[in-house]
Amino acid sequence: MGRKITVAVTTLNQWALDFEGNLARILQSILEAKDMGASYRTGPELEVCGYSCEDHFREPDTFLHSWETFLEIMMSPFCENMLVDVGMPVMHQNVAYNCRVVFFNRKLLLIRPKMAICDDGNYRESRWFTAWTKAQKTEEYFLPRLITQQTGQETVPFGDAVIATRETCIGYEICEELWNVHSKHIEMSLSGVELIVNGSGSYMELRKAHITNDLICNASFKAGGAYLFSNLRGCDGQRVYFNGCSAIALNGELLARGKQFALQDVEVILATIDLEEIRAYRVSLRSRCSSAARSVVYPRIRCDFEMSTHDDILKSPTPPLHFTYSTPEEEIALGPACWLWDYLRRSGQGGFFLPLSGGVDSSSSAAIVYSMCRQIVEAVQHGDAQVLYDIRKILADSDYTPINAAALCNRLLVTCYMGSVNSSKETRYRASQLANQLGSYHIEISIDLAVNALLGIFNAVTGLTPVFRMQGGCARQNLALQNIQSRIRMVLAYVFAQLMLWVRNRPGGLLVLGSSNVDESLRGYLTKYDCSSADINPIGGISKTDLLRFLGYAKKKFNLTVLESIIDAPPTAELEPLLENGELLQTDEEDMGMTYSELSEYGRLRKQFFCGPYSMFCRLVATWKNDLSPKEVAEKVKHFFRCYAINRHKMTVLTPSVHAEIYSPDDNRFDHRPFLYRANWSWQFKAIDDEVDKLQPVYIPLSTQLRLNSGEVLPLVDTSTQQSLHMDDSKHSSSMSSVSLDVGASTAGPPCIDNLETQGTKPSGFSKVHVNVLGKLKDRTGIPV
Repeated sequence: MGRKITVAVTTLNQWALDFEGNLARILQSILEAKDMGASYRTGPELEVCGYSCEDHFREPDTFLHSWETFLEIMMSPFCENMLVDVGMPVMHQNVAYNCRVVFFNRKLLLIRPKMAICDDGNYRESRWFTAWTKAQKTEEYFLPRLITQQTGQETVPFGDAVIATRETCIGYEICEELWNVHSKHIEMSLSGVELIVNGSGSYMELRKAHITNDLICNASFKAGGAYLFSNLRGCDGQRVYFNGCSAIALNGELLARGKQFALQDVEVILATIDLEEIRAYRVSLRSRCSSAARSVVYPRIRCDFEMSTHDDILKSPTPPLHFTYSTPEEEIALGPACWLWDYLRRSGQGGFFLPLSGGVDSSSSAAIVYSMCRQIVEAVQHGDAQVLYDIRKILADSDYTPINAAALCNRLLVTCYMGSVNSSKETRYRASQLANQLGSYHIEISIDLAVNALLGIFNAVTGLTPVFRMQGGCARQNLALQNIQSRIRMVLAYVFAQLMLWVRNRPGGLLVLGSSNVDESLRGYLTKYDCSSADINPIGGISKTDLLRFLGYAKKKFNLTVLESIIDAPPTAELEPLLENGELLQTDEEDMGMTYSELSEYGRLRKQFFCGPYSMFCRLVATWKNDLSPKEVAEKVKHFFRCYAINRHKMTVLTPSVHAEIYSPDDNRFDHRPFLYRANWSWQFKAIDDEVDKLQPVYIPLSTQLRLNSGEVLPLVDTSTQQSLHMDDSKHSSSMSSVSLDVGASTAGPPCIDNLETQGTKPSGFSKVHVNVLGKLKDRTGIPV
């Protein structure tokens, strides 16, 4: 009958600038698709060079090597009698475009450039590429000489066109064009295009996997036809983990979908489509037919190729697929683990070193490594030769075959409990038990000798010895003593990471794993260059509340029974002396002055909903009205923003972590905000106070204005900046250390500006000023600007 076609979408784990590896994976996908009976193959975005080449897209070499790789693909016998398109960068008339390049039997048919560039989230495509804006128009592209010499073809159409085979028509969107409000698939479908093809580079975020499925199903439901979506998978050199999930939809129903997380480098997904189903569906939509009759005409590039056969009457179309999505806990277990595997096997290192404290965060990092080991064992058992080759290379053991996750974990992960006189027996026991259940190679060390040595050096120079606050020390002494312990752990972690494989008679070194979560990064509740500073961090994009749920999942799924006691234990850093009865003096939430659930709320409002202090107060005063007064909400919001401002500088040295949370504060690319703030937020906090006054007329806000007499000499120093922006340079300082000054010998410091006594505030919030004299204009708290 000649109406059923078999098409293939591919998921590839590519690597930026790995042209040889990328070529091999593309050819493998074409070969597999052909062997499975597909007459058409498409692949992910920029699959030839890798998506994350970034500023390498400004180098002529990247375009040259992409064309060289493309030539190898096009000339391969694997591609004979098969319609193929690949994603690669192309420079046309001195402008760089992100393109799909379509060919058949060693002849280029079309170069289709991307028409909507993505610049949100972690994407910054307009830094390297330009959108093609000439709708339904093509130009002549003069091919590189290396292509012409091999094929004799000198030019190819470049622009917004579609491919017409003998029985159907194929059009293209590229990644963002599916998400864009002016998606091209509607216009193409009205012009008779029956197969919409999209090569994408969509990355993982928790609870996001359904979005692409919804988009392609809705696109094919509204426009009619088939939608073919190919996506990258894995870590190709950046902080994101590409999400996989390549899929095929038809007339609003999902026919096939690839895995979201897997160690598999090449995955091919097929569907057999009856073209008559598309035509019958479309002709039944009468309003669509009216729109199609007056639609624009796309330029059609003819391809003398039959994608179907004449004896396909017994060939069954692919039925709709009923798909179940992973839970967030499963996504945490699988996504960061796959990202760690890609990073490990491509870094040339021999495993991981993790400071294991027995708390939620480091235990989560350890459990994710264990999940990675489980996936490696499973992939090898299913015959994945690439995974077996990679693990043997990492372990420098050509005969090794992993059969047990715990045994593999023992070879890949070294855990270390770095105790001190401030550590409790409970955390030491929990760390030891978790290491035993995971199978990691576990060691225990004491950091007291190193800490005492540093304090001895300080005493030799100054004649003074700092003491903790419970022993009579001031806030600065207390903070310094905590940070010494934290930073010593970082130094020791790198010493042991570099030498432990030498101790175990293996070549190479270990990657140091971090374990600070996204909430603590947002709050700045970590010490610069302590054991949160590492090579990579598997949990840096995950919230504390999600990590607790993940550990509950891992306890059951991985049979790690000790995780129950870790979940129940109060989060603490154990950097201050224990009480006489052995109980904890400090807990993380008390130190921070906010709960982890509150932190998640602040983070989402700040990033996802773009709230400044005033907007956040307005949102939360309604959300929390049953539990807190407007005054209490105002103080919570102000406390968060003070801490955020004082500690934002820490984001500049945040350990690279897999992006997983939509409110991540990582300033590498995702969260572009300053790292030097005016920490008293005078204008913004005054707006909050004014709103509180309206809600509670009798309420006198803590944040008030200081008005100096007009004749006073105004200091030229902004006292709000006298608070060192590094004052809260600890995960473990008290909640007051981020908002108080510690000057001279005082242990408490002068009062916070927000607590200064009112001295005749003007209704407008402004004091009398000397006109046009910098340093004499005062802000709404009365502090000179």
